[in-house]
Amino acid sequence: MPRSLVAGGAGFLGSHFCDYLLEKGH
Repeated sequence: MPRSLVAGGAGFLGSHFCDYLLEKGH
C-alpha cells in the first residue's frame, strides 16, 4: 500500500474523529 495513501487515510479518519469528539462535547 502506498505510504501517501496511508497518510491520506489517517488524516481523513483523524479529521472525522476530531469532529466526532467535538460533537460529544470534548
